Amino acid sequence: MTLAEFFSCSLLAFGAPLAMFALTIANDPVRIIIMIAAAFAWLLSFLVSSLVWFAVVPLRSHLAFGMVFAVIIQEAFRYGTYRLLRKTEAGLKEISENHNISSNKMEMAYVSGLGFGTMSGAFALVNVLADSVGPGTLGLYSGTEFFFVTSAAMTLCMILLNTFWSIIFFSGLDDKNYLKITWVIGSHFLVSGLSLLNRNQWYAATILPSYLVLVATAVIAFRSAGGTTKGLMQTLAARS
Repeated sequence: MTLAEFFSCSLLAFGAPLAMFALTIANDPVRIIIMIAAAFAWLLSFLVSSLVWFAVVPLRSHLAFGMVFAVIIQEAFRYGTYRLLRKTEAGLKEISENHNISSNKMEMAYVSGLGFGTMSGAFALVNVLADSVGPGTLGLYSGTEFFFVTSAAMTLCMILLNTFWSIIFFSGLDDKNYLKITWVIGSHFLVSGLSLLNRNQWYAATILPSYLVLVATAVIAFRSAGGTTKGLMQTLAARS
């Protein structure tokens, strides 16, 4: 049973991102490079957050303060990723077989966002998955049996949110639409703050609002990328 739970939670958290990678990124080396660079940027933000947490002693006993600094640092590195990609557009176009990679700026935002989110999800869940293998670890420290599936669901939520956040963030910077940037940072704080409720096993109070934010963010990202309802319906009709 523990092995089944390991695979089910792994697929819940990483199944959709893996499919997105296979269908939209894996066939283009430049997209893979962008994704790896974005994942490395998140890794650097995590390192800086850890150094701040270690250096500022009060943060060690107050998780909420550490969360605030972590969100700020992550968004700073998201901005750094944006600046880096914009400066390297010409070079990417020269080496890419798909010349749309640099002309379609939202495509670069999507790829970097997926890299950002995937690395975030990996660090959030890998240790939990390792503990789920067992034997007999359905509830850690006599905790609820919903701990693993909740962790997997929140990991999926954060991976997708980071993907959509990057699209909105990049679009906001390109268009100087600071309302979009405010949404990204504000919703990041909101969802991260909701995750603190998991300490009290208030999983419904964490998951439901987080996924509502995910739906709203997906709609904004879709609009930011130039999507329309009519175009979506035509695409769905063509595939059916």
